[in-house]
Amino acid sequence: MPAKAGPRVPMYRYNVVLFDLDGTLLNTLEDLTDAVNHTLRRFGHPPRTQDEVRLSVGNGVRRLIEGVLPLGAADPDMENALAVFKRYYTEHCDVRTHPYEGVLEALAALGEAGVRLGIVSNKNEDAVQALSQAYFGSLVSVVVGGKDGVPRKPAPDMPLLALQALGGVPERALYVGDSDVDVQTAKGAGMDCMLVTWGFRTPEELAGLTVMYRAQDAAEIPALVLQSTDEES
Repeated sequence: MPAKAGPRVPMYRYNVVLFDLDGTLLNTLEDLTDAVNHTLRRFGHPPRTQDEVRLSVGNGVRRLIEGVLPLGAADPDMENALAVFKRYYTEHCDVRTHPYEGVLEALAALGEAGVRLGIVSNKNEDAVQALSQAYFGSLVSVVVGGKDGVPRKPAPDMPLLALQALGGVPERALYVGDSDVDVQTAKGAGMDCMLVTWGFRTPEELAGLTVMYRAQDAAEIPALVLQSTDEES
């Protein structure tokens, strides 16, 4: 007699999910603002508000410092200020930082379902690694942060490196972020994108962006990702 068929195993649309860090998994804005203002004080410049810093976050540390210095990239203090910021922030990146509500539970639900998880952030590699380990531990398998020689988001290089390390392909991967940079990143890497609305951009600032999903609550992330296809694995 033929053997009985085993239970049907759902195959999810995505088997890899990559996350932005700042404004998506962690609220890092207070620590970033403190590091920016420490740097500005060192060079005799007035402080910036959290909202001003918020608008400059997302394209890497260099673009952040360019955005807050009075003369931008042409400021004579640019390189020294960048070095001061990197040193201070690496040492103070986890003072007031905290995960957004429901994020840890969402990651755990994805992991329990067999989805492979990674973080891809323009933040300096040392800070990304430290924060990922402190808050997510073994929930996240691969972490890619900003470093010399690798083009930063929205270039596709960083997410493609993470995908390769996780054994994934763009067609079955989802990128989750909170900004237009993340939308461009996903598109360039050939991945679908989910925008979260609790991060560093307001719903109004995100309104014109075209994405596969929008999540207003972290619990929506696994609910959307873990939709099975009609196929069997």
